[in-house]
Amino acid sequence: MSDDRHDPERRPLDFDDDPWSLGLEGLDADRLPHRESVFALSNGHIGWRGVLDEGEPVGIAGCYANGVYETYTMPYSEPGYAYPTEGQGIVNVPDGQVIRLLVDGEPFDVRTGRLHRHVQRLDFRAGTLHREVDWVSPSGSRVRVTSTRLVSFERRAVAAVRYAVEAVDAAVEVTVQSELVANVPIPDDTHPDDGVQRLLEHPLVPVGDFAIGTAAALVHLVRRSRIRVASAMDHLIESPGGGRVDTETSEDLARTTIGVRLGPGERLRLTKAVAYEWSTDATDGGLRDRADAEVADALGEGWDALADAQRRRLDDFWSAADVTVEGEPRLQQAVRFALFQVFQSAARLDGRSVPGKGLTGTGYQGHTFWDFEGFVLPVLTSTLPEAAREALRWRHATLGKARDRARELHLEGAAFPWRTLDGTESSGYWLASTIAWHLQAAIAAAVVHFHRGTRDERFLRDHGLELLVETARLWMSLARRDDDGGVHFDGVTGPDEYSAMADDNAYTNLMAAQNLRAAASVAGDLPEIAARLGVGSDEIDGWRDAAARVVVPFDERLGVHQQSAGFTEYARWDFAGTPPDRYPLQDHYPYFGMYRRQVAKQADLVLALYFAHEAFTPEQTARAFAYYEGVTVRDSSLSACIQAVIAAQVGHLGLAADYLAEAATLDLDDVQGDTEDGVHLASLAGIWTALVAGFGGFRDSETEVRFAPRLPPQLTRLEFGIRFCGRVIRVDTSTDATTYTLVDGEPVTVRHFDEEVALERDRPVTMPTPSLPHPGPRPEQPAGRAPRPFAEAFGRGGAAAG
Repeated sequence: MSDDRHDPERRPLDFDDDPWSLGLEGLDADRLPHRESVFALSNGHIGWRGVLDEGEPVGIAGCYANGVYETYTMPYSEPGYAYPTEGQGIVNVPDGQVIRLLVDGEPFDVRTGRLHRHVQRLDFRAGTLHREVDWVSPSGSRVRVTSTRLVSFERRAVAAVRYAVEAVDAAVEVTVQSELVANVPIPDDTHPDDGVQRLLEHPLVPVGDFAIGTAAALVHLVRRSRIRVASAMDHLIESPGGGRVDTETSEDLARTTIGVRLGPGERLRLTKAVAYEWSTDATDGGLRDRADAEVADALGEGWDALADAQRRRLDDFWSAADVTVEGEPRLQQAVRFALFQVFQSAARLDGRSVPGKGLTGTGYQGHTFWDFEGFVLPVLTSTLPEAAREALRWRHATLGKARDRARELHLEGAAFPWRTLDGTESSGYWLASTIAWHLQAAIAAAVVHFHRGTRDERFLRDHGLELLVETARLWMSLARRDDDGGVHFDGVTGPDEYSAMADDNAYTNLMAAQNLRAAASVAGDLPEIAARLGVGSDEIDGWRDAAARVVVPFDERLGVHQQSAGFTEYARWDFAGTPPDRYPLQDHYPYFGMYRRQVAKQADLVLALYFAHEAFTPEQTARAFAYYEGVTVRDSSLSACIQAVIAAQVGHLGLAADYLAEAATLDLDDVQGDTEDGVHLASLAGIWTALVAGFGGFRDSETEVRFAPRLPPQLTRLEFGIRFCGRVIRVDTSTDATTYTLVDGEPVTVRHFDEEVALERDRPVTMPTPSLPHPGPRPEQPAGRAPRPFAEAFGRGGAAAG
């Protein structure tokens, strides 16, 4: 993949800047995959890409069910001990989005005839994708087509479409073909191995097909994973006259055909409900019955009820989670787009994981990574805590496999997988996966953060403590003691993927220490449950002692923390001699060359400045940020949002705004040229983090919640809300003051910079913003890797702010 961050030839899609929706007029057939990802709908359980109703033209078709995947033998040229033997990849379930149309016998195809109007709009408050088309066929028949699509937040197995076709100025014969289509092709570059690619292209083995009236169902078996999938559809038809209706099925296709003659101004309306059920142990008949029942119940309620339930769920979410920014309309839209994507990725997890792309594409083969716990789950904890709980329960459910993996690696505790669909390790590149142990600490940190934000004691007893204990045991088996008693973690890979197998990665060590302290604290608070897990006082004392003795490398000469031991002594990468078209570096240079030089793909030590902020003084934070700005190239979508947070913290507010703009435009402008594979969910969550933790200064600890709001010159107002321990707190910041309002819940005390603020319900408190000490010179980035100025990123022109 080439890096398109500064590619002047790349023309982004021309979305509007509506604050509560994302609209796009016209149709660029060359950019369909991008818009299909951006317009995708999901509820965390099932997902539909934003393809056109008629199925053609199409960029990348996609219909996904969370937990439906195929397995394959991992391809190695030189296998070794403990290499994962089986990989997993997400596959398409039968596509129920397709509604084809023939007008006077000619196929409705926006590439032919004359297209007077074509609009798609993703509505963040309604949770729908709406489309309007005004089209004249090659022979001159004119129709208007409208459709509204949703993936239900109320009924997790159900998606639905409200579809209408209207004759405009003359009578027409219309034929609508509503379909379920199995074994829809996936992108031809989903997997680099040709054999695996072929396996993923046709994974569904037909088991049965059924039709009655306007309803149909298909049952399939995923060839190797043995997951059974039932898909069902049915319709409510509103026709101005007679006409014909027929339903037929075959192994991989179910089709309901509706034919009718429409006079000028007459419409054929269709409500289509589709449902999916899957399991490894249910019977074919049982799954089909469940899918049929879901469809029948959804149509029994009707479209209006489904749409009303959708809006109610989003109204509740936005009441606490909404973020208002003033100063740039496209940023306001991008922020709500990001929050909508985070919400819909997790609204109905029900004990499943959140893939790196959500359910918007096949990128990363549908796998879950550490960045979910690191980047997405904290946002969910503060905006949708029930979803955060479900995701952590899924991690807990995979503990058995994680323990087995640890035993295989001759370690204690649990070793959770770097990338997975069901808890099984699916990464064969152990330098960037198996020894990236910081994943374990990210899971533990997510447990701690969730408990701080919810005080959910039942979760802590039933799930949280065991996760903390098993990850702490892993760290103890990885630790090395030096002669002075210092604790080291050797041969590890931190978040920066341009470094590997380093000793004492600072982020890893600090997060491991947090993990050990948290396990000791919670085990001490819950001694009976700890005892059931085999935890005694000696083990707790050992965790505390190890945490206190963890070594964090520091370069005394430069006065900065080292990303890993010796990192600041490496030769610097030749940034000045690296052409712009040679980024991302991983696509043009061998990894060993990067491993032995000072170059960071993404925030690593800078990530520690945020996740382990208590370990650094303000002076250390400022020096470290300035130093690592000079070696970080942001070849990862995870970097800009974190750099924004720390830039804001140390007072470089204009630079923070530039980084925020990069994260905010990443998917909407397809900055990296890979949004067609699905949206970058962790980066989207990072937009919230950049605003709330960056410009809002939000930090939490065991004893307090703290805000330190400061706005960059590009913004005039920032308002956001968080859910905290059964409360809803809204924070409204202008250039010189911040107003805190407790919207719901019991009184609470928060900290505004260094002052305590007591909040009571519906009694706003306004606090002045302290003056900002001069932060010093703006840090410099590697040649050609500075973020675009905020105004330029949003197409407004202008220069960088300081």
